[in-house]
Amino acid sequence: MSNDPIQIAKADFIEGMAKGMAVLESFDTERQRLNATQAAERAGLTRAAARRHLLTLAHLGYLDTDGSHYWLSAKVLRFSGSYLASARLPRLLQPTLNRLAALTRESFSAVVLDGDEVVIVARSASIGGQRLMAYGLHLGARLPVHATSTGRVLLAAKPRADFTAWLKGRELPRLTPLTTVDHKAFRATVAQVRTDDFSMAGEEHELGVHALAVPLRNMQGKTVAALNVVASPERLEPAVMRKDLLPLLLDAARELRPLL
Repeated sequence: MSNDPIQIAKADFIEGMAKGMAVLESFDTERQRLNATQAAERAGLTRAAARRHLLTLAHLGYLDTDGSHYWLSAKVLRFSGSYLASARLPRLLQPTLNRLAALTRESFSAVVLDGDEVVIVARSASIGGQRLMAYGLHLGARLPVHATSTGRVLLAAKPRADFTAWLKGRELPRLTPLTTVDHKAFRATVAQVRTDDFSMAGEEHELGVHALAVPLRNMQGKTVAALNVVASPERLEPAVMRKDLLPLLLDAARELRPLL
């Protein structure tokens, strides 16, 4: 259940497909509408090449356009829908997430690492009375790895040399006044997560949102995902957290381990 790309021979690599996917991936929550020049800059292509890929993707129905700008169409949801319907990990985790939500009336998610972001692959079902629902925490949502509890858990699972290479020269965007952006402080934070085997993040990604996460490991000890809860600050006070939510998350992680 690895997220690492497989290595293939150069002769088997389809350059055109890679460029087309780069154009498709250039659309995100920050830039939802792009023209050819903007897509070229974000995908690392010439404007002429980006324009051809945009036109082709629009022709295939994956983009909509007004003739000048392009944006994602609903057809791209076929990929995420097929993944969520068929992928093993979300199906394995869903009953546990629902059980935790029913016990606590809080919101639980399972998240995997994808480059500089984490992606929500499973979410607890809506439970009447849930106290907090952060903006954008839906299935398939992509969140910045450095400012989230799940991201820090997944970074802490990397070998130290890989984490150092990931951090070197990287800008950590400030998303709120509380976001950790200093490299030395961030390195210390991840080191503490590695020691504690859990992570808390308070209002670093979004004001008013506090979250707690633990790693989900398989029987070989490899971290394959992170399990988190979004809760009120009162529920995540150290004494309350250690007595209440953290044991629930750790027990769930142990129960899931043989299945991963």
